[in-house]
Amino acid sequence: MFNGHGFGFGFGGGFMWLFWILIVLAIVWAVRAATAGGGTSHGEERTPMQILEERLARGEIDEAEFDRKRKALKG
Repeated sequence: MFNGHGFGFGFGGGFMWLFWILIVLAIVWAVRAATAGGGTSHGEERTPMQILEERLARGEIDEAEFDRKRKALKG
């Protein structure tokens, strides 16, 4: 039953603070995991040429567009 201190579940004082801190950390971790940038690891940035080559490989652009954009990137 209720003993007048907390909710009778053993949570109170420092344990309640610890519980809420862990909840907030779990939410932050979940948000960061969900918004991770496209499968690249932190610190690894792709060059514009690599992105262009990937788009060609996926079929998003054809070879003519690839050549135009490659020339534009080079100068």
